[in-house]
Amino acid sequence: MNFTRWSARLPGTQRRAARGTEGSVPAARGEYARRPGRLVDQAAEQTEAAAATDTSGTADVPALEDFSVRELLGRLPGLVALVYGPEHRIAYVNDAYAAAFGPRPAGATVAASCPEAEDLGLLPLIDQVLRSGKPRTVKSRRTQDGGSYTVTCLPVDSPHLDGGGVLVHAADVTDHAEAAERLRASERRHRETAVTLQRSLLPQDLEQPDDLRIAATYQPGGTDAAVGGDWYDVITLGAGRTALVIGDVMGRGVRAAAVMGQLRTAVRAYARLDLPPHEVLQLLDGLAAEIDASQIATCVYAIHDPNEGKLVYASAGHLPILVRDEDGTVRRAEDPTGPPLGTGGWLHTSGSIALPPGSTAVLYTDGLVERRREDIDEGVAALARALSGASGTPQVVCDRLLRSLGVTAEHDDDVAVLVVQHPSRQGPDAELFHNAALELLGGVEAAPRARAFASGVLSSWRFPVELRDLGVLATSELVANSLQHGTPPMRLRLRRTDRRLIIEVTDGDDHLPRRRRAETEDEAGRGISIIATIASSWGSRRTPGGGKAVWCEFALPD
Repeated sequence: MNFTRWSARLPGTQRRAARGTEGSVPAARGEYARRPGRLVDQAAEQTEAAAATDTSGTADVPALEDFSVRELLGRLPGLVALVYGPEHRIAYVNDAYAAAFGPRPAGATVAASCPEAEDLGLLPLIDQVLRSGKPRTVKSRRTQDGGSYTVTCLPVDSPHLDGGGVLVHAADVTDHAEAAERLRASERRHRETAVTLQRSLLPQDLEQPDDLRIAATYQPGGTDAAVGGDWYDVITLGAGRTALVIGDVMGRGVRAAAVMGQLRTAVRAYARLDLPPHEVLQLLDGLAAEIDASQIATCVYAIHDPNEGKLVYASAGHLPILVRDEDGTVRRAEDPTGPPLGTGGWLHTSGSIALPPGSTAVLYTDGLVERRREDIDEGVAALARALSGASGTPQVVCDRLLRSLGVTAEHDDDVAVLVVQHPSRQGPDAELFHNAALELLGGVEAAPRARAFASGVLSSWRFPVELRDLGVLATSELVANSLQHGTPPMRLRLRRTDRRLIIEVTDGDDHLPRRRRAETEDEAGRGISIIATIASSWGSRRTPGGGKAVWCEFALPD
């Protein structure tokens, strides 16, 4: 076949012929449309014009038709094949093509003689080029032998090619593909490390308080998203009170997960001090700045007290808590909200939101409600609508909220959700939960009244004699300690759940008791030591508005 007749019609041929001239290059569309003879004439005219305007005096500039197209294509490092007709028959393959896939007989169809065509997706690509008359490219297609190629198909219009022809050029990009795969594998390992670290720093088993039902879900972002620093925690404080925490470190990868782990550990340590929520955030704010001043974090810290029926919370730049009442009404925790942790210079304050029996509270990170090109308030409103119709166990509510908000495995951000239910108990279950309280009026005569009250209440709750006696003893010691060291008003509170007996005494003095070793000759100072010996646990805390509460717990027999 005479390759010179159609060579001038290949896209870019005229550009290369006129590269050293000042003449304009015809458009590619025009190159495809003109007849071969005219293209050759134009190429010759451009060559003559270039020679005439050459200031160096060189007249012997080689013309394009002086070269053998077969020789040029044969020496290209890229793989070249020419096919023609609707059956895609082979007219020519160059040496590089034959070396890569083997020689191909002229006249054979691509489908029958080129098994690599299926791997590279050549047949539909050639059909597209023949129909449209425009070049098409596919990138980094892999063959069965492991090689990767980027293939470009260009239309060839020649009377010598029955039904039109297509020039196939394949560039071997195996090295690039393998390097890209190594990079992707490295990124996957990095991501898996970050996800493993993230999950290991989250609580493996949530603490389950007596009065609440709790479930949490953490879902890392999709494969294209770096792991963030979302976290949550549930901390039982004693005396039936529970701390709930959720936060988000504003960063990505292992560093964000590490900062998150440090903050979560600090929250658990500060929670053991049984401080109000705003004081916990105040301590966290200073710690976050010391850990890494370049990273900030949002956080909500809330405390549930079953005797008060509400959540007392403080927020450092975090999204508002949502509470669903038993009738489906959804309420949003309003201010106060301070700036994120790590910014410094802000005095946090606490707020509260009612959590009556039958209600459900949801704490979450921004990955659940934040979407591109959408205001985050719209996402929070969508979550409220989804929560209003979500019922069932806390884990079921978690799953329903994720589905309603469109969170999938390919979501572009981390998501953490903490669902807290305060169940409404009826029937036999309600008989396992009781409260009783006595105002401690008067002086030393309050102590025998408190013992008599505790004995009667514990008997009515049908506790074993041994547990009843221990409860009365603990009541006597706590009341005596309050009468000696505290100030009015004083109050005794007894509470039973399905798992424990809680005895608590409050007074108006904010000095917290501490356990100390009493000497043999001391007549006092053994009360707290006795409590610590007979009770499962004990503790004290300051109460809002001044004063303190001292409590102890007894585990109920199975």
